[in-house]
Amino acid sequence: MHGSASTPQPTGIAPFASTGPHGHRKRMRERVIARGASVLADYELLEMLLFFGLPRGDTKPLAKALINQFGSFAEVLSAPVAALTAAGMNSDSIAALRLSLLAAQRLGGAEARERPHLGNWEALLGYFDTALEGAVPGQLRVLFLDNKNRLLADEAVIGTTGQGRETQQEAANILRRALEVHSTALILIRLCGSGSEPGKIIGLDEPLARELVRAGGFLAITLHDVFALHGGSWASLKQTGRL
Repeated sequence: MHGSASTPQPTGIAPFASTGPHGHRKRMRERVIARGASVLADYELLEMLLFFGLPRGDTKPLAKALINQFGSFAEVLSAPVAALTAAGMNSDSIAALRLSLLAAQRLGGAEARERPHLGNWEALLGYFDTALEGAVPGQLRVLFLDNKNRLLADEAVIGTTGQGRETQQEAANILRRALEVHSTALILIRLCGSGSEPGKIIGLDEPLARELVRAGGFLAITLHDVFALHGGSWASLKQTGRL
């Protein structure tokens, strides 16, 4: 079916009061190049995707009508082929939408691999076993997490944990970095050196942990826990009741 086919008639309350032609392809492309695709409304993004299947004509009426019929941009992308065909789309247009959906799914999968979810013990201990292999003994690392406990960054802390102003400055540096990467939660990991026992080492980072809890509270940044690790052995401030 060709793009000249009639567009579906919306039923009930539709998002758009009119599906008449507006805009121009050249102007749309220039807008994306100048300002980025994020400035596009959903129907405009769909309109441009339809360019690939409908090389001539105004695709805005069809884009608006599709969203009116299926309810949202996402629903249009995932609609059955038969329903899209009945709605006035040709095979090239449907293929363009299917490729866009597949690209989004693969990008989402890549993001999940790059930003592992560390919201449970199994995932966290698995991360300790793999990502921290070969890390420098004695180093203090900070895992910066988002509000879904996905890893945003894993970075070493520069400096050593001390008391008073030194601890406050170290905490301030960590929280400043958290704001930079848009992190809302932290996990600290002390990598114990040879001959060190995690249960004894863990207390060294308690002053820093308490300062992070105090100062982080003002910024809505949560300290989940502080760990000391050595091989397969570990200790936690929270599990010892000190956090």
